[in-house]
Amino acid sequence: MSSLLDNLMQQLGGDTIQQIGRQLGTDSATTSTAVSAALPALLSALARNAQSPAGAGALASALDKDHDGSVLNDLPGLLGAGGGAGASILGHIFGAKQEVVSQGVGATAGLGKAQSAQLLAMLAPIVMGVLGSAKRSKGLDAGGLASMLGQERGRIGAPTGGLGSLMQLIDQDGDGSVIDDVGGMLGKMLGR
Repeated sequence: MSSLLDNLMQQLGGDTIQQIGRQLGTDSATTSTAVSAALPALLSALARNAQSPAGAGALASALDKDHDGSVLNDLPGLLGAGGGAGASILGHIFGAKQEVVSQGVGATAGLGKAQSAQLLAMLAPIVMGVLGSAKRSKGLDAGGLASMLGQERGRIGAPTGGLGSLMQLIDQDGDGSVIDDVGGMLGKMLGR
């Protein structure tokens, strides 16, 4: 059985990576590194949010309402529009921690702050589309969705290379959750 991350990487084949790179002004290698850092951060945050019944229910409802997977049928159009509602989706996924995660992805991949934020905004609707498609094809309810995301977070748990550096940067207490640590880093950055 392929993982959500595998499915996402399949959606983001060569032509899509090149289009993302053109939007960001980066070469294919840099773009691939950035995508490889950003996708696990997005999936881990979604898994963390879905741990509570309320969070899982809200995610399931959002997938049913707005993210049926149809976005995957026209990735060039989505990317050409800069990711559509991606910035709004990021607000729901990361909340106040969005800027710190963006900085972590940028530091891992050698992107500037604006490039990293743009990349996350482009990827967020694609991640939600893949999740929506998986939810429908597997007939998952909120609990099943939370379970699937938890399993995915377990697979992502031991990243290597640049991704490992990002996850170590963000997951400073080593509990596998990046979200609880991002708040502490933000506080440090703001001098609290």
